[in-house]
Amino acid sequence: MHFYVDESGNSGSNVFDEAQPILYYGVLSSTLNIEALAAERVRAMRRKLGVDHLHASELGMGRLATIGNDLAELQKRLDLRFDFYHLKKVDYAYVQFFDQVFDQGLNKAVPWTSYWSPLRYLLLVRLAALFDEPLLREAWKARTTLDAKMAADALVAVCRALRERVPAMNDERTRQIVFDALTWAMEKPETLTYHSLNRELQLWISPNIVGFQWVMHGIGARAEKQAAKQVTITVDQQTQFNKGQRSLAEFYASIRDIPLVNGPGLPPLDFSKMPTTPLRFASHREAVGLELVDVYLWLFKKIHQQDRIAHELKPLIDRQLRRGRTDQLSIDAIIRRWEPYFRERIDADFTDEDMARAREIYVIDEQRRMEAMAAAGVRGWNQREPTDD
Repeated sequence: MHFYVDESGNSGSNVFDEAQPILYYGVLSSTLNIEALAAERVRAMRRKLGVDHLHASELGMGRLATIGNDLAELQKRLDLRFDFYHLKKVDYAYVQFFDQVFDQGLNKAVPWTSYWSPLRYLLLVRLAALFDEPLLREAWKARTTLDAKMAADALVAVCRALRERVPAMNDERTRQIVFDALTWAMEKPETLTYHSLNRELQLWISPNIVGFQWVMHGIGARAEKQAAKQVTITVDQQTQFNKGQRSLAEFYASIRDIPLVNGPGLPPLDFSKMPTTPLRFASHREAVGLELVDVYLWLFKKIHQQDRIAHELKPLIDRQLRRGRTDQLSIDAIIRRWEPYFRERIDADFTDEDMARAREIYVIDEQRRMEAMAAAGVRGWNQREPTDD
């Protein structure tokens, strides 16, 4: 099976780029050899347009429309499938802060259930509401710096500012958990290793590499569904992130046979479908498949931005809307995905046995948490002084 990967909206570690607020990844795939079977048809499209290369952003909607039928026929002939992923960069900064500061394995003031169960998403959304942009910028700057002292100082300042806003939260248990976690981070920042240890880690926490995780999972799932015995993966060549993409693919291949367990109710950690084939990097001028995925990605980006799509190109898109995969990272997407889960449980009729078991787990977890805070000398929400608010 053959896969072609392209991205759009790359601004590196600058997640606050107003001109490119969203990072997009597109993956075009077929069980047929796209390079061999599409080359002549793509050359004919180029001749019709009078160009030596199909690049959607340069052609624009009007000129692409003139080859709409050609693209649709090629899509049908090769049974092309397009998968679309996007990441809201500013929201990713919230996620990075939460995953580092509220990681229960590092921050002992965080309850086990608040990080290793779906409650993590509820807590993440509520925490994000405490931020404003200047504070989030400081948090992201500290997360991506190589300077450990600067990161620790900035982290303490960010947590102090957030903690002052905790009383405005409308749930007592959430106030307690967030206040305690932030206090731990303020008083024990060295336990969180909030900064980037080296330039490789800076690369690994960039939106581009995180978005590429979806790409690899999607490729693995498609290859398994098609029972593909051989897989080729061609990725658009660019200097900044190809090394990180290759490292991620190699890492996933190395752990595909290692069973991993996630918390109850959380998405499974399954790497068994990951391809082991090495990535191939090429320019759009070296691979017909990359020319085609560029067109699909540009069109789906337009749809996501709610721009007008030419009538001649709609058949190309409609087929993919029925069969393509999609995923996204944003606070809104997290709310849409998990709100039904929590509503269902709010309305559920739990038995006395269920409630007794929940209280038992709560007592065990809370005792562990309080003992850890006491041993570290961290004074939590229930021990705060009036000035702490």
